[in-house]
Amino acid sequence: MITPVVQTTGVRRAADVCALLGDPPPAFLIEVAAGNDLAAYRALRQQAFVHDQGLFAGSDLDERDEDSRTVVLVAKDPAGAVIGGVRLGPTMPGPDVGWWQGGRLVVGSRTQNGVGAALVRAACAWAEGAGVLRFEATVQTGTYRFFQRLGWETVRPVQVAGVPHVLMRWPIGRVQRLVEATKSELGELLQGIGPDGFVGDDGAPVPGSDLVAACDAIVPAMVERDPEWAGWCSVLVNVNDLAAMGATPVGLLDSIGARDSAFATRILSGLRQAAQAYGVPVLGGHTQFGVPAALSVTALGKAEQPVPGGGGTAGDAVRLTADLGGGWRPGYAGRQWDSTSHRSSEELRTMVKAVGRAKPKAAKDVSMAGIVGTLGMLAEASGCGAVLDVADVPKPATASMGDWLTCFPGFAMLTAGPQELDAGPAESHVCGQLTEGQGVSLRWPDGEITEVIPAGVTGMGAA
Repeated sequence: MITPVVQTTGVRRAADVCALLGDPPPAFLIEVAAGNDLAAYRALRQQAFVHDQGLFAGSDLDERDEDSRTVVLVAKDPAGAVIGGVRLGPTMPGPDVGWWQGGRLVVGSRTQNGVGAALVRAACAWAEGAGVLRFEATVQTGTYRFFQRLGWETVRPVQVAGVPHVLMRWPIGRVQRLVEATKSELGELLQGIGPDGFVGDDGAPVPGSDLVAACDAIVPAMVERDPEWAGWCSVLVNVNDLAAMGATPVGLLDSIGARDSAFATRILSGLRQAAQAYGVPVLGGHTQFGVPAALSVTALGKAEQPVPGGGGTAGDAVRLTADLGGGWRPGYAGRQWDSTSHRSSEELRTMVKAVGRAKPKAAKDVSMAGIVGTLGMLAEASGCGAVLDVADVPKPATASMGDWLTCFPGFAMLTAGPQELDAGPAESHVCGQLTEGQGVSLRWPDGEITEVIPAGVTGMGAA
């Protein structure tokens, strides 16, 4: 039996669990190299790539072995001996932009079948868990079909150490999966709903007035788990929706479901704090006890000329304006970035006024579809495609690129057009462009373009 396990400690513990369950111990385990394991892995490499294959003269060590960000995974037999390994880490020096490379895969000459495949799969899982969005490897021409069978895609022939290799890429569908889970069914569901010219917008202009209305519900599980934070976010998301349309918020209405008044009090505590911070009065609403946790808020704002989400055209610059302060909300690491709860009222109000002052051609508040998914919605509503320059995206240093591009970032606006945004503490950078066609692609520092969303996000079409 082969049972690969990726872990950093507790190799014996996994074997003990198998024994308790009545199963034989695993034939090998995979873990992060530590101590003497790294030397043993490098000895296997030296034998394979220098002595046996003659790919390198003297040593196969290079700058990636010296990079502190490089991760080495090793396979170990039940006795603890290293029988194979692989390394992976950022391709480029400097800030990690989510582009990693795997390599130096080696398996001992007397090792049983399955170790190499398990190491490759473990490397792919590690990379995705680290927030990588582009993961590649150069493999020898005699082994690239092995990688194909494991699901890797062939990119193009390359040369390594003067020997023909093939550049392979592991397909990472993180962005597309998020889009499918959050937005892909909206087109058919919402046909005929909404005013002309504002298809898929964050808010809806009220015909015959200067009012803009927005409404958002908080996921019930979040309300149950963290009611104060849910109350805060119910204001945050609605104010952001109005801000994306250049509207000034004038009032809120809430609808609360709770098991009792004590639980409702916790929801209202967060809601009131946020309403006070943003300077928006709570006008009223509805509260019901004895029911499962539920929370939705309707916001009203004013804008003489609302900014549409679909006003862009091919060739327009795409700008991301985001507050990089704060950190991951406890319990929501990699999913919710809390950039707002520590900000002063003045800072919050400056940020939400930015779109209204700049009046870009198009604007979208970054939603639960993340930065890339929201860009896809802006492009779709504009009848365009989009390309995002990964290295130019303003990002917190402590967030991986994969997490940042797919999380809810607190305050973040995507805009199209030449207009600059002055949003106080938020950083604002041009980081992409609307293009002919559809979908969203990522452009990397080497000029490579990888498609992450092949078509429209919502199916609602152009505004």
